[in-house]
Amino acid sequence: MPQLRLALNQIDSHVGAIAANADSIVHWTRHSAEQGAHLVAFPEMVLTGYPVEDLALRASFVEASRTALRELAERLAAEGLGELPVVVGYLDRAEKGTPRLGRPAGAPQNAAAVLHGGKVVLRFAKHHLPNYGVFDEFRYFVPGDTQPVLRVRGVDVALAICEDLWQEGGRVPATRTAGAGLLLSVNASPYERNKDDLRLELVRKRAQEAGCTLAYLAMMGGQDELVFDGDTIVVDRDGEVVARAPQFSEGCVLVDLDLPAAAPDAPEGVVDDGLRIDRVVLSEAPAQDYEPVVTGGYADRLDDEEEIYDALVVGLRAYVRKNGFRSVLVGLSGGIDSALVAAIACDAVGAQNVYGISMPSKYSSEHSRQDAAELARRTGLNFRTVSIEPMFDAYMGALGLTGLAEENLQSRLRGTLLMAVSNQEGHIVLAPGNKSELAVGYSTLYGDSVGAYGPIKDVYKTDVFRLAAYRNRAAQERDETPPIPENSITKPPSAELRPGQVDTDSLPDYPVLDAILTRYVDGDQGLEEIVAAGFDRELVARTLRMVDTAEYKRRQYPPGTKISAKGFGKDRRLPITNGWREQA
Repeated sequence: MPQLRLALNQIDSHVGAIAANADSIVHWTRHSAEQGAHLVAFPEMVLTGYPVEDLALRASFVEASRTALRELAERLAAEGLGELPVVVGYLDRAEKGTPRLGRPAGAPQNAAAVLHGGKVVLRFAKHHLPNYGVFDEFRYFVPGDTQPVLRVRGVDVALAICEDLWQEGGRVPATRTAGAGLLLSVNASPYERNKDDLRLELVRKRAQEAGCTLAYLAMMGGQDELVFDGDTIVVDRDGEVVARAPQFSEGCVLVDLDLPAAAPDAPEGVVDDGLRIDRVVLSEAPAQDYEPVVTGGYADRLDDEEEIYDALVVGLRAYVRKNGFRSVLVGLSGGIDSALVAAIACDAVGAQNVYGISMPSKYSSEHSRQDAAELARRTGLNFRTVSIEPMFDAYMGALGLTGLAEENLQSRLRGTLLMAVSNQEGHIVLAPGNKSELAVGYSTLYGDSVGAYGPIKDVYKTDVFRLAAYRNRAAQERDETPPIPENSITKPPSAELRPGQVDTDSLPDYPVLDAILTRYVDGDQGLEEIVAAGFDRELVARTLRMVDTAEYKRRQYPPGTKISAKGFGKDRRLPITNGWREQA
């Protein structure tokens, strides 16, 4: 059987930074060539970054992508890499797209190309377009109608893009019909909890359906609220894992494969799902026999807490760096949420680039002040204390506020203080709110909701405690100082806006609350379904009312890392003005 050394480059890219992305592609192609690769691949839309959203509708951006692709092919050849076939994802447009109602203007396409000999020798567009969750690809793209097959070193390699594997039909059965020995899919599949298990089973199933080895190349990095965890996988035709890359780690997965020789009378024409085989022959002769030195490998899977924590770190780091910032600012209350956010920030951008401010009021307990200072000592972040009492007294003297208005004033003064320091010193403010609080509106607009990014926006409170305990445990295992004071983890959560206040004055116990929210927010279950699962009817009705009436607050919250199947944002789109309520 012919041998093929495949280089799968699991790398990050930056939306809109086409020149920088091209530089990265050249760098990793050179690395792949030095490793003796016969075929090199990069993730979905790596040249433009992903997702480009409405940039796809801008003709100038589409043309910039197309031009950069041609120039990249020429550059690879000029740098002595032209004889190495390279698969690159980019943004294209259909050449014969005709305007019609419901079709994206300009007929953009989520595409990939094969570069060889200084030229673009093969282009193809994603056939199946996702239109669920965070995806709006029917809004942006028109589908491809070919089944690309590349013959390299005597092996037929069928090509696909991401959703082409996730949906039934299309390029997977077409790969079997075309008689390909390898199906290579380039992907930008966002991370969410437990997706690695789902992804592996999908790849195994599709390999068996395609009747050939399947290489699933994934993107790594972050873009706005999305995180890409890598997890590149290669399985044989029976679904057995040949290689699996680490999560949240950039690099090249090199794998030697024994693959069936291409048939001399390989099928042509239109095959499954109306796809037309587009076959390009680069090299008929197999590679000279060599001793395989790289046979993949299987990276250990991360446990649940470590996986989520790493996703939060990668998401924050990408947001800070790609938006040109160097430092972040966190309001440190001594509580668990701000402590976890600070720990994530220190791991993402370095403690020297994290600035914390304790902003006590007359209601702040002494232990909370001490916990904030202790967190700073343990992590080494920059720390100062600025009391809000003089500002609070001035407002109270002028307005005479009481009750909730008095409580919220304290939070808004802290938000104003943080934004003032941000403007003065150039740090971006991190909002510390968690998913439980955002769900029920237990946050103050223009107070604890201020900021450029919310690292734990998609993390329920019960998981906040789990992640804090994990981060401390991981530090102990490395003989390091645990970053989060134990008192911040064990004391009852409180906003400390009035004497003796605790969260349970206003909310159910968090384990119960989060269980209800998981069903309502993530699972779209109604009141009756949740009550039938064993929850108190009155408690469920009250919780659902809080969620429904807080939509306007969530719309004004900053973006934050998505880790669940349904985060607040593009995943869950509800009207603010909404007369529907689940019946009690």
